[in-house]
Amino acid sequence: MEMNGEQRIPATQQQTWEALNDPEVLKACVPGCESIEKLSEADYQVLMTARVGPVSAKFKGKLTLSDLDPPNAYSIAFEGQGGVAGFGKGGAKVRLEPDGDETVLRYDVKASVGGKLAQIGSRLVDAAAKKIANEFFAAFNAHVADLHGGAQEGHGGGEHLDRGVHRRRRARRLPGRDGDPVRLRAARPLRAGDRRRRRIARI
Repeated sequence: MEMNGEQRIPATQQQTWEALNDPEVLKACVPGCESIEKLSEADYQVLMTARVGPVSAKFKGKLTLSDLDPPNAYSIAFEGQGGVAGFGKGGAKVRLEPDGDETVLRYDVKASVGGKLAQIGSRLVDAAAKKIANEFFAAFNAHVADLHGGAQEGHGGGEHLDRGVHRRRRARRLPGRDGDPVRLRAARPLRAGDRRRRRIARI
């Protein structure tokens, strides 16, 4: 199986790098992940549940980071055992490129499976891998946005709203005789009592 893609992360390059190397962030974002334990600076032990087609199993595996070039790139080697369900192993290359206050993340993955997983067929395996990747990046983007982007987005939205309010207020004001602004008010419909008072005033 081969898979590659590109994601725009709502955080700076350094912030994205730190989040990708934080076991707690990864545990919260990887679908079905039960635990990620850091064994060393480059090794992690992972326990997760995954479903591939009709096969659902708990996998225990190991991740090893290499070719570290912080905060630009690194490579990942992974292998996991799922008991009677089979096994999976492979590698990935991850690259981070700054783009203003955001980061473009590009990845290339190559993996293989064995046991019952291999009997399912490559189409279901590929579909399951893409689903896991999509769910991970959706959760990861939301997580880093909450950490680093929420305040900026809120400020920008409020600023836009304020400008709209000022435009509406200016549109409802005209200069009076002495130069001071006079606020226009919508005319109130005449009531029966108003009409009678006007007729009496004319008489």
